[in-house]
Amino acid sequence: MTNWAVTPEAFDSPDASALCRDYYYDVASRYWQRPATDEEMDEGLAGDGVELLAPPTGQFLVGRYGDQAAACGGVLLLDADRAELTRVFLRPAFRGKRGAGILLAALEDAARELGARRMVLNTRLDLIEARRLYARHGYAEIPAYCTGPYMDIWYGKDLEPHG
Repeated sequence: MTNWAVTPEAFDSPDASALCRDYYYDVASRYWQRPATDEEMDEGLAGDGVELLAPPTGQFLVGRYGDQAAACGGVLLLDADRAELTRVFLRPAFRGKRGAGILLAALEDAARELGARRMVLNTRLDLIEARRLYARHGYAEIPAYCTGPYMDIWYGKDLEPHG
């Protein structure tokens, strides 16, 4: 029996907004090797494209452990066949409770519902836990499909149709 429920949610709901802020704090603080400031987080979150994580261009999901907002992630359609996995995050207090795999499966289902047949993502080399999660769930390293200052490694996975 699992206490996890993962459902689509508006990217600007209070829980989704708080999770996105926690995600950005986590990845920015790791990158800078110091706590990110409120100003840095505000700047980083401004114009980050989260509004595209809604149908028909994408989907944002929130994972709840019991009644607590504990995780989030998004998928963004890149073209007719590919969706990009983005903003995958579990709050530290909920790590180790099998939520990451449940969240990833729900994100893959959301990508399929949007018509994607392949999921791609980019991440940084220092985000070791994320890289392990993706490898454990069938993602393999691929050539770069995009470039940016916080992209070190790219992964892809074909999405098997359900049914």
